[in-house]
Amino acid sequence: MNSVALSGARIVDKFTCFVVISRNFCYHNGFYDYECSEGHFSARRSFLDNVKFDAGRIIEILQHDGPGFDAKLALSESGIRVSGILVRKVLLGILRNIDYENKTRCAKLGYKFFVWSGQQENFRHTANTYHLIMKIFAECEELKAMWRLVDEMIENGFPTTAQTFNILICTCGEAGLARKVVERFIKSKAFNYRPFKHSYNAILYSLLTIKQYKLIEWVHQQMFDEGHPPDILTYNIIMCAKYRLGKLDQFHRLLDEMGRSGFSPDFHTYNILLHVLGKGDKPLAALNLLNHMKEVGFYPSVLHFTTLMDGLSRAGNLEACQYFFDEMIKRGCMPDVVCYTVMITSYIVAEELEKAQELFDEMIIKGLLPNVFTYNIMIRGFCMAGKFDKACSMLKEMESRGCNPNFLVYNTLVSNLRNAGKLSEAHEVIKHMVEKGKYAHLVSKFKRYRRC
Repeated sequence: MNSVALSGARIVDKFTCFVVISRNFCYHNGFYDYECSEGHFSARRSFLDNVKFDAGRIIEILQHDGPGFDAKLALSESGIRVSGILVRKVLLGILRNIDYENKTRCAKLGYKFFVWSGQQENFRHTANTYHLIMKIFAECEELKAMWRLVDEMIENGFPTTAQTFNILICTCGEAGLARKVVERFIKSKAFNYRPFKHSYNAILYSLLTIKQYKLIEWVHQQMFDEGHPPDILTYNIIMCAKYRLGKLDQFHRLLDEMGRSGFSPDFHTYNILLHVLGKGDKPLAALNLLNHMKEVGFYPSVLHFTTLMDGLSRAGNLEACQYFFDEMIKRGCMPDVVCYTVMITSYIVAEELEKAQELFDEMIIKGLLPNVFTYNIMIRGFCMAGKFDKACSMLKEMESRGCNPNFLVYNTLVSNLRNAGKLSEAHEVIKHMVEKGKYAHLVSKFKRYRRC
């Protein structure tokens, strides 16, 4: 089994999450009671409408905060009854409205509301509301304030969890403080690591999501020194890190060690191996691995095929990509938006725009809405082919479909227009972006841009 993984060059580092949605229905004598359900949902809808209305009132009061206006006093006189869902609604509203211009004020108003709500009778903040105000501070780059909240959480008896760590590491990692965060959590006795087997896995997983591969190695060494045995999740994460760092010999040794320790490959291990084989341009070995998975009871999913095709695409083997795309459908796995985007990207890179367009149209016919990455690669493809009118119309199309362009999309279009000497068209795209209130603070990042 291990022999099939002895080549390659890249892995996918995202694990899948499963969300279970439960629904409660009213039954009387074995039959569904429509009136009971209707009354329940009607009351629930009314309650949520009231919460939404009150949250809007609170945000409006907060927006008036300033000299001559005491927002806390106004909130107290509003008669609004504080609840957990209301606090969450307000904090999420503030979080969604943060931008470069108002971040300092958002942090101030968010914390003012957080303090006020915590002082109200019959209400006590939860770990969840602490995490929301921490996210607001993170978005507003208020690192010291965020750390003070962590200390406050612990003082108030709330355990710092894997979610707490994830918020901190994602923020502080960008500021070059990731090592300090990790050291503090390793030493902390208050770190609650559910749902992970132990706190080291929670830390390793969070580091993987922000691509802190060297730090993963350091944490793994600390884990080993303290005598904590790895489990399958640990092995998967460490193998990802070793592979990303180009340490293939260590990657293979870990794979062998995992087997000697009694661990069989799981869903994610196979996903890693398939990408390794794909990037190493080993389609036959990948096919053997897919067949082996089925033999041992692991039926390859769309994720496995997509991971493999992504690797093969990066290796430049378009023929193999198409083979496994067709093979996936034959095996009953229907391609999703991500899978289509990988295939479209493959054709764009190979300068086969017509094939890419066919797949793009096909996914829409099948009811799959392209995401921002799909649109970005199509815009790039049209630009590469010199079809700038089509690229610009693609920008309008994605907006009409409710898919908001990100800065990468704007940058792709602007850069290609400029390189083609279409400066006025590039300026129009930038102007359009700013008028929509998007990424105005990033305008200077467009090369050679000068404000008129």
